[in-house]
Amino acid sequence: MRFFRNNGLTIVLLLLFAGSILGHLLAGWQVANSDAARHGQNIMTLSAYAISPDFLSSVFENWESEFLQMSAYVVLTAMLFQRGSSESKDPDGEPRDQRLEQQAMKPGAPAMLRWGPVWRAIYARSLGTVLFVLFLLSFVMHWTQSAAVAAQEAREHGEVAPTVWGYLGDPQLWFESFQNWQSEFLSTAVLVVLSIYLRQRESPESKPVAAPHAHTGD
Repeated sequence: MRFFRNNGLTIVLLLLFAGSILGHLLAGWQVANSDAARHGQNIMTLSAYAISPDFLSSVFENWESEFLQMSAYVVLTAMLFQRGSSESKDPDGEPRDQRLEQQAMKPGAPAMLRWGPVWRAIYARSLGTVLFVLFLLSFVMHWTQSAAVAAQEAREHGEVAPTVWGYLGDPQLWFESFQNWQSEFLSTAVLVVLSIYLRQRESPESKPVAAPHAHTGD
């Protein structure tokens, strides 16, 4: 029970992820086979659909936007402020991560902070960097799998299939990307603003329920 208490948030989120991607897979498989039946094409097995460009493109299209949102959010909140928001640092507060070479000596501080200034600089930006790398990897998977889908559709219609590099300039790829990016940035901006005036009891994403609206930070 202690393990679940200490890790419950991650466990529940991963279970929700697993249930959601399974539902995505099963629903997409049914849609793909219904479409194939209407066109007199072969029905795919579930395992074949799971590795098909149609499914993988849709998966990484969504992952791409999530990792872009989180990487941008982590970096922007390090530099910009929104007074009164629980999602922002206090613009009048003292910098938190100054003199890292001294803070590295504190008990429990990550060992990498004691490896020298270069490693400190890398570690101090590691979260935003890794999230941005995950965005780039997801974008590449979305791009290449969407290119495979476009090439297959072109061949079915007797048209010239686009190359992977040629598809990078195709409006369809950017239509798929921007329709997700805009929703992520909007939802994040809404959270930042709503957290000024609204509360969620005991949530670290909210200010204390009784905190003044002008209070900034958690």
